Amino acid sequence: MPVFCSDIENIGVDASFEPSSFSGETFFVTGATGLIGSLFVRALKKIAPGARVLALVRDERKGAAVLGESAVLVKGDVRERFFIDEPIDYIVHCAAVTTSKLMVDDPVGTFGVAVKGTENVLELAREQKNLTALLYLSSMEVYGTTTAEQNPVTEEKLGYVDLCSPRSSYPEGKRVSELLCMSYYTEYGVPARTARLAQTFGAGMPLNDTRAPMQFARSAVSGRDIVLHTAGRSVSNFCYTTDAIRGLFTILDRGENGQAYNVCNDAESRTISEIAELVAGTVAGGRIGVVYDIPDGNAFGYAPDAVMRLCSDKLRALGWEPKVGMEEAYRRLTEYIRESEL
Repeated sequence: MPVFCSDIENIGVDASFEPSSFSGETFFVTGATGLIGSLFVRALKKIAPGARVLALVRDERKGAAVLGESAVLVKGDVRERFFIDEPIDYIVHCAAVTTSKLMVDDPVGTFGVAVKGTENVLELAREQKNLTALLYLSSMEVYGTTTAEQNPVTEEKLGYVDLCSPRSSYPEGKRVSELLCMSYYTEYGVPARTARLAQTFGAGMPLNDTRAPMQFARSAVSGRDIVLHTAGRSVSNFCYTTDAIRGLFTILDRGENGQAYNVCNDAESRTISEIAELVAGTVAGGRIGVVYDIPDGNAFGYAPDAVMRLCSDKLRALGWEPKVGMEEAYRRLTEYIRESEL
């Protein structure tokens, strides 16, 4: 069985949530053509075939290509008000800018997608009379730069974000969006919860994805050296896609309103250079090396160096455990690339 299909099949196995909780329920999903959104929809239809999914999309052709018959497409832009004429049980808000270069080149747009988009989703939630839960997908970047004393980083330990950097449009937009979620929960009773995702990758990623995991995996498949444009000192906090999706279902099923949860594999916090060496030396069998080509400035829009080790104890207390380690994750991703290019 192809890796991607196997991943979807296994999401509901030994789950830390009750799949029957979602049977017959109606979900509204933003960002449903992105990696996490599309995997969430496909996994939902696997574990709860009777669930109904409404997916907000700007491009209906792309939406149909990515989601097929898994969702009813609702044409719209998260930055503008939209209305749904039927009752919704769950809202999963995934829409966001995810390209680092775009965060630098278009900080106004990046911030707007986060804040305006989240406010519009919350207004929709506010209009729903029997909403069970709204899940906002945030990021580990909300923590900013943390100190050694703050590690391991639990949900209440926010660090420093440089407001003079246009790249901060992303983490600060996520922070404001989280605040909006908690404000709507406190003032209007919207049942909002937040998932703070570590770097999430795995089978199902677009083959043209420019982020480090796909570039490292493609180097392993093609036999080309991995090229780093930084010294690779930042510690990357990781979660395989299927573990992340199971985490989202767990928060929807067992999480508390007004709370945020780290979704990460604690045991696999490594520096970027260590990950590159793992892929080159172990996954690629030593056939490739790691080359450092560091330009002046920050033309690629990378986040500043940070040593942050996320703690997932709060999510683990709900019964969730990560199942896929870093080496296996890259082996699965490289196999997915090979299968996709046959």
